Amino acid sequence: MLTIKNWIGKIAIFFPLIALLLSGCTPPGPRALLSGKKLLDRGDYGDAIAKLQTAVTLMPTNSLAWDYLGIAWHQSGEITNAVRAYQQALTLDPDLTEAHYNLGCLWLEQNRADLAKSEFTAFTLRDGNSADGWLKLGEAQMRLRELTLAEKSFNETLRLDPKNPEALNDLGLVQVQRNRASDAARFFDNALKVQPDYAPALLNLAIVYENNLNNRPFALKKYREYLSLKARPENWESVNAHAQVLERELAPPVASVQIPANSNPEKSAAVSPRDSANPKSAPASKQNLKTPVVKSDESVRSAPDVKTDTVSNGPAEIASARSEKPAKPEKRGFLQQMNPMNLFHHNAGNSSAKTETAPGGTDSQANRYHYQNPPAPVAGDRGAAEQAFRRGVQAQTDQDFAEAIRDYQEATQADPAYYDAYYNLGLAETSAGHLPEAARAYEFALAIRPDSLDGRYGFALVLKRMRFVPDAVNELEKLLARYPNDARTHLALANIYAQELHQQAKARAHYLKVLELDPRNPQAAAIRFWLTSNQP
Repeated sequence: MLTIKNWIGKIAIFFPLIALLLSGCTPPGPRALLSGKKLLDRGDYGDAIAKLQTAVTLMPTNSLAWDYLGIAWHQSGEITNAVRAYQQALTLDPDLTEAHYNLGCLWLEQNRADLAKSEFTAFTLRDGNSADGWLKLGEAQMRLRELTLAEKSFNETLRLDPKNPEALNDLGLVQVQRNRASDAARFFDNALKVQPDYAPALLNLAIVYENNLNNRPFALKKYREYLSLKARPENWESVNAHAQVLERELAPPVASVQIPANSNPEKSAAVSPRDSANPKSAPASKQNLKTPVVKSDESVRSAPDVKTDTVSNGPAEIASARSEKPAKPEKRGFLQQMNPMNLFHHNAGNSSAKTETAPGGTDSQANRYHYQNPPAPVAGDRGAAEQAFRRGVQAQTDQDFAEAIRDYQEATQADPAYYDAYYNLGLAETSAGHLPEAARAYEFALAIRPDSLDGRYGFALVLKRMRFVPDAVNELEKLLARYPNDARTHLALANIYAQELHQQAKARAHYLKVLELDPRNPQAAAIRFWLTSNQP
């Protein structure tokens, strides 16, 4: 149901209109505006649009009429018209704070966290005492992975509203992105102390305990509490199915075979460095957000990630047989992590997945990468190249990516046929956020070793982050043609098909292949949950 903030500063605008209405001599424009607002309050958006269009026709410079028209179009799903109306309201009155807030909410729903951040920044500059404004600004910053800024915004929310469960839940999500699961659990628990039936924090707590803190019995307990909430969540069936799977896995086995007392079935399989690089499932994002535009009836919404990177950022180790100490892999934040669950992402219009702004643009289906297609290079001075390469590895180990990039570039200049230098250069450029440069480095690496599994995988991930999704898929498909049993590649493709391209049948096939090839994959529980929740 639509709710509109009762902006005290604007109430005076209506006093003369109400007086005119009571006197029976209301002009057509104000009368249409008042009628449109009443229809908005009743949730009759179609008739409200008609009335408010009349109002803006008769009063084209009335910013509030344009804002209300934006709300009506927004709630009716006519996003382009809503944006135009909100922007017209702000053109007429840049200080119309509610229009900034409403437009910010719209951009969040459309996964445009960059634009939402601008609107909420403008809002909080004009109304610094609004807890809702700081909360929304923090959400936009969190989707953009500006974690320090987001944390400050959520703390400002708590300063203004110390018992705000949404802010506490969001602070928990920030900690998850920083790989601080214990701190995240503490924030989720604090949110529940404030509001014991706050569904997002309860569900997030269960997910963190299952996937990050390795306490599955406690996670099951929290899932059951979530399922027993008086207000039954929209995703109850999906969560219940997952809880049943978890309950069966935790049940004592009924078998005649005696398991040795010192065995640990959960940890019996060896985990390779590549397996350990697969990120853990992330908690679902908070939901049921307050907004002066739309009151959500959802109980839980999926992870904020602007759309998220759905695959790990690169191989677990820097490929170099010569480096004595391989550089550390780039650490992955929550919003970047692959999450085949995307647990409760049922309403694309209200998705909280992050849009990653990159040189590739925004249209993941139509945008295509311009390949450089470099020829195979001629070998040079390998000795000099190796000296620069070793310096680059040390710099990358120390997280000094700028220095590592310079050293790797020196190595490739000394020996243009040095695969390891180009590959590590791709990793370092990616860590520094230089995606076009990373893509070029990977192309040169593949010109030297076209069949490199790690090189093409890293290239595909960079293409995906640049929003060249069709090209990323093509690169991953090339890998499977050469390495059909690489579980990591199947997992990356499954997530792209599920989350980016919405081709559930293809996603299912690759997820099943992951479970077949790697039953103990860290994402196995999340994959099974997705399969259960997305039956063909």
